[in-house]
Amino acid sequence: MMIADLPPSLRGLMVAAFAAAYMSTIATQLNWGASYLVNDFYRRFLKPHASAHHYVNASKVATVLLTIVSAVVTFYLDSIAGAWKMLLVTGAGTGSVLLLRWYWWRINAWSEVSAMVAAFITSITLQGALHMNSDDPRSFAWIMIITVSITTVVWLAATFSRLRSRARCWWRSTGERGRRLRMETDCKAGAGCKAGERSRTQCYGLGGGIGADLWRPVWDRQVAAA
Repeated sequence: MMIADLPPSLRGLMVAAFAAAYMSTIATQLNWGASYLVNDFYRRFLKPHASAHHYVNASKVATVLLTIVSAVVTFYLDSIAGAWKMLLVTGAGTGSVLLLRWYWWRINAWSEVSAMVAAFITSITLQGALHMNSDDPRSFAWIMIITVSITTVVWLAATFSRLRSRARCWWRSTGERGRRLRMETDCKAGAGCKAGERSRTQCYGLGGGIGADLWRPVWDRQVAAA
């Protein structure tokens, strides 16, 4: 369509725009991945007291490794649709925990980590060991259903087991005073959730009102013309 309708100058501009969007997306994903690996895993669990120069070098190495892994994965992909399917089946089941974390204060980092690991392992097992083809609509639907179900059970179990372990440690260390502090924290957390829900409701209502005010004249003109 663009080749048929646009002049050569605008064609070059569109190609440059597509290339810029492509490069910005790659840079964003590589920087995100390197920051996750270095700050959230390497720095926290393996090298917590290293220098800033060491972490910068580790980030460079992580970026190179992610680039190589991405190139290998891309080599075996046949189409963009295949990439989207792979992202869907490997990330299925994580949407619920990522959404509920804004409403349910008990969800923690282990809930999200367990959801991502469970979704990845389940989808890879279904496609690799059980030979379920994601290109087949029926098999793809079953992959999604099974992955979401198992992932939900796993992150819920991780959430409640983490809560039980934290509760036992808290009870042993603080006793009755810790119980009073915990009750106060629960009340504050509940008040914070209610305040957040009110804020979101106000934002959604304000957005709807602004949209109605902006589009009402256009709608009235269309009705009058009809």
